[in-house]
Amino acid sequence: MSLAKNVEFLRNLPKLHGINAFEGFGRGMRRGVRSPLVEIKGFGANPGDLRMFSYVPDSLQPTPALVVVLHGCGQTAAGYDLGAGWSTLAKHYGFVLLMPEQQSSNNANVCFNWFNPEDSRRGGGEACSIRQMIARMARDHQIDPDRIFVTGLSAGGAMTTVMLATYPEIFAAGAVIAGLPYGVATNVREALNGMFQSPARPASELGDLVRKASTHRGPWPKISVWHGSADRTVNPANANEIVKQWLDVHELSSAPMSEGTVDGYPRQIWWNADGETIVESYTITDMAHGTPLGTADNDERYGTQGAFLIEAGISSSYHIANFFGLTDWIRQPGEAAKAAPATASARTTKTSPMVSQIPVPMPDLAKVLWPLTTLKPAAEPPRRRGIDVGGVITRALTAAGLMK
Repeated sequence: MSLAKNVEFLRNLPKLHGINAFEGFGRGMRRGVRSPLVEIKGFGANPGDLRMFSYVPDSLQPTPALVVVLHGCGQTAAGYDLGAGWSTLAKHYGFVLLMPEQQSSNNANVCFNWFNPEDSRRGGGEACSIRQMIARMARDHQIDPDRIFVTGLSAGGAMTTVMLATYPEIFAAGAVIAGLPYGVATNVREALNGMFQSPARPASELGDLVRKASTHRGPWPKISVWHGSADRTVNPANANEIVKQWLDVHELSSAPMSEGTVDGYPRQIWWNADGETIVESYTITDMAHGTPLGTADNDERYGTQGAFLIEAGISSSYHIANFFGLTDWIRQPGEAAKAAPATASARTTKTSPMVSQIPVPMPDLAKVLWPLTTLKPAAEPPRRRGIDVGGVITRALTAAGLMK
């Protein structure tokens, strides 16, 4: 049976909770570390059935910015925040943080469902839930409507492109780490094909996917794209397709306007007629699937190594915050004491409980998933004993978050 037929068969099976060996990995934090995130209840319609977490530092910029951060598969909001260091950045630079969290009832491996049509369209599913969370944060904290940003890793990166495409009027900019272009998958088979093969599409076709996602006609969000060149979980060619998609939306030429290196890694830049950087792309040479960590320009370190959080000598979170224009503000002594009191909802919401980091290494999903792309139709069942091809595919799809 071909891979496509296996996928279509498995797609109709019920969720497999607790069967695959990857469930529960990468979800925690170091033992004894308490998350600064607080959970917010009652943010309006929640058709995607997501949870909402936020962090509001004591000292804020006047009319603060809001950064929405989307975790990857097998992670929680608190775990990814610890790893990528976003709440530390928010504290240093006085902006507000929103971290939506997937639930296992929606996806067995708590991946955002970026490939499901009902979750990746304007006004529906998980995209609508995230939009409702943003509205709640904007109302509660007097957020600058011109400084709302979104970023994410892997499935969270793919969901970032969903948010940029479906609600482009909301976001000033976004940053995608090891993600996929918007609209390239509407089912499991297409999602696998996009993850592993990333077939090249015409720029106009990719751009049309964004333009058709809403009635918005510009201005469009800026975008920063990050990908490891040795990523075997999400094909690095996806970075090129994301760049191509948004260059077409911005009506920019495919040729980079500037090329250089940042912390030893290649960076390409495209700017508009005013000289503002609109699209940028980082290639993290020889890095596998994950968020790159390192020392920032201010000699600070943001984040902690863990599953899919990789020491690479470059702080992606810091550079993304810089791309968003958030790193120029300097907190003045005494500002914390002068800060406005917390809202009633924030005062009554408890901090996240202490959770434990998984003490064993994250399995390499790529070793399971990558060979699936080379499977060929077979005239008869495999002769090798002890290998259940259907079972392997089932576990792989569930681990990747591609089975509901």
